[in-house]
Amino acid sequence: MDWAAAGYTAAALLCAAAATVIALVHIYRHLLHYAEPIYQRFIVRLIFMVPVYAVMSFLSLILPDNAIYFNSIREIYDAWVIYNFFSLCLAWVGGPGAVVVSLNGRTLKPSWFLMTCCFPAIPLDGRFIRRCKQGCLQFVILKPILVVITFILYAKGKYKDGNFSVKQSYLYITIIYTISYSMALYALAVFYAACRDLLRPYNPVPKFIMIKSVVFLTYWQGVLVFLAAKSRFIKNAEKAADLQNFVLCVEMLIAAIGHLFAFPYKEYAGANGRPGDFKGSLLHALKFNDFYHDTVHQFAPTYNEYVLYNHNEGDNTQRKYPSGSTAQTGRDVELSGISVVPSTSPVTSSVSSNQADQEETMTTPIKDKVDNHVGLYDLTDLLDVDLSNYPAKVPAISDVRKQ
Repeated sequence: MDWAAAGYTAAALLCAAAATVIALVHIYRHLLHYAEPIYQRFIVRLIFMVPVYAVMSFLSLILPDNAIYFNSIREIYDAWVIYNFFSLCLAWVGGPGAVVVSLNGRTLKPSWFLMTCCFPAIPLDGRFIRRCKQGCLQFVILKPILVVITFILYAKGKYKDGNFSVKQSYLYITIIYTISYSMALYALAVFYAACRDLLRPYNPVPKFIMIKSVVFLTYWQGVLVFLAAKSRFIKNAEKAADLQNFVLCVEMLIAAIGHLFAFPYKEYAGANGRPGDFKGSLLHALKFNDFYHDTVHQFAPTYNEYVLYNHNEGDNTQRKYPSGSTAQTGRDVELSGISVVPSTSPVTSSVSSNQADQEETMTTPIKDKVDNHVGLYDLTDLLDVDLSNYPAKVPAISDVRKQ
């Protein structure tokens, strides 16, 4: 019996189990105190990456012959994490409409750090937000496609983890994956640079550190481990994969503890005073309609002109507002999301908000969330007036008196 391997596996199991328990308890508390569904939907999804990474890494460690399937699930969740963190940041600042209003007339100056030194200043408008969203969404869409292609090539003997031979597809899949992955992280970084002042009240720095360390560092850690095997610093690719999975199990325990401080549930526990509906909160967090509508409205080629929109679940009515009109009633103004629609062609598809809970909680295109809780201002009553029952001609005063 290989006592070293047994101890190695036991340590990985202990770390993975502890990380999973801590993360699930953390998620449970968020769902019990689901006071801010718009934010907590994304937070729950982000915390859930810990059990996904931990369980998949441990299974890859003890079942190396099936590791490709477990690793694929983990990598798909990589993309899901980046998208949800971007959506959380966008929800914090009030949505795309609020960003456009707040940053109206401002630009992102050329920067060596952001690799935009050779380009003109980038206007911080609706198109900028859309490009950032597309940068994150393309990774979520592309990754499952790459996984399917990987499975097909693996079945044909053309794919093997850690094999950088030009005759194997691992090299090419890794290059495509790296480009797509880097684009998503770059979109997130550029968005943060543009909205740094708006995000400051939410203390985003530790959250950025947690997410980027788990997603960014674990990916490049895997690449470097396999390159070490290629260079013979590690015995072979199998040993490199075992090392990567073991380290991930340990790292997930650290990440689970870090999430307790980065995304504390106590911020929301005092908002509703008592525990809420756990089942309803869980179902809301698990609904993926926000991703579906985001994908449709960010990549549809017919959406070439920005409008503010509001979407209520089951309500397919689209509400538009003139491009020159703005409304701002406080520091935390929350406008509906931004989509792109041709100005001359009718639109029949339902339009969704990009915020997490706007499908269910937003009933007006403009929601005032100032700290003193002024309330909701429904401007649609002023816009959607049915004039069918009114006479075409207003009667004179003398006619009215006769009546």
